[in-house]
Amino acid sequence: MLTLEKFEEASEKVKEVTLETKLVYSEFLSKQTGNKVYLKPENMQATGAYKVRGAYYKISTLTEEERAKGLITASAGNHAQGVANAAKKFGVKAVVVMPTTTPLMKVNRTKSYGAQVILYGDVYDESCEYAYQLAQEHGYTFIHPFDDLDVACGQGSIAMEIIKELPTVDYILVPIGGGGLATGVSTLAKLLNPNIKVIGVEPAKAACMSASIEEGKVVTLPSAATIADGTAVKTPGTNIFSYIQKNVDSIITVEDEELIVAFLDMVENHKMVVENSGLLTVAALKHLNVKGKKIVSILSGGNMDIITMSSTLQHGLIERGRIFTVSVLLPDKPGELAKISTLLAGEQGNVVKLEHNQFVSINRNAAVELRLTIEAFGNEHKMQIVKTLEDAGYRPKLVRTNI
Repeated sequence: MLTLEKFEEASEKVKEVTLETKLVYSEFLSKQTGNKVYLKPENMQATGAYKVRGAYYKISTLTEEERAKGLITASAGNHAQGVANAAKKFGVKAVVVMPTTTPLMKVNRTKSYGAQVILYGDVYDESCEYAYQLAQEHGYTFIHPFDDLDVACGQGSIAMEIIKELPTVDYILVPIGGGGLATGVSTLAKLLNPNIKVIGVEPAKAACMSASIEEGKVVTLPSAATIADGTAVKTPGTNIFSYIQKNVDSIITVEDEELIVAFLDMVENHKMVVENSGLLTVAALKHLNVKGKKIVSILSGGNMDIITMSSTLQHGLIERGRIFTVSVLLPDKPGELAKISTLLAGEQGNVVKLEHNQFVSINRNAAVELRLTIEAFGNEHKMQIVKTLEDAGYRPKLVRTNI
């Protein structure tokens, strides 16, 4: 059973390995939503995510014999680092099975704590099945990333910190992958104050908990294809499911495109790198139909590799109309490019890239294609630039941007 006494014990225990992540008031998100929005920045933990809480508390509850066997787990990245770090603190062996699609940074960080990393499977569920097989073969002690009440208890220490710092919180938004974090946070929040609303947030393309709640039992999705790799789970936890049913008030699903824009907002307005799974609770804010409430969004992690970060920023700029590409046809004669440049300068459009294709037509005097990638202030400014080109007779066409 998850009791207040166990949560209090776990909250004290995890202080041995966690950093203090004070709430950050977001003026930007508060103005956007008409609420008082606070961020719980678990991306600032030494391991880059909250997962070290549950892993460390779970390992602390094991017997010396269980730890001596060696530990094994499966993870998309953050729990892997949590177990590896905790195992190092206890001086025991750790083996981690990760999906082959895991970002290199998460793999290398896990190895840096001394864990043995095995890449297996395309998604977490396949990695987990293989980890169970290895546990049986070698006698390792399995540390489940979410379907374990001790692990969930450790994650619940986040709720303890939130409520101590902001006793009058109305809503806590929590990401859901397999459900361990949501179990711990929602159960402790309801024990301390039943009036607090706990809202789970899932990626729309991996909404295994929503599907299970709807069916009234744990179900398995056919796939979990989302950019929120930390929450790409096909089957939620069975041991924790009843706690979710009882304590999570509702679940919001978020599209991948919303996470891309949320990443851009977080970088620009809070100077923080938060991975896509951690941004679920930020993207979900606009789906909450409330005003004047005190809301805490848990940012569960910030372990994003540079390539993914670069791609996400690019797509975020495109989504916001800050970068776009337009194609125009013009005669192949001197001065035409200067005319275009003058028009764009008049509208304060900044040319990022220019491509001049003389072979788009056999009759070069009639048509040469000019592709312009332009930086704008946003979608309204973008459409203003396009209209200016239309008014000048250039018949611009918006094309897929690739910067």
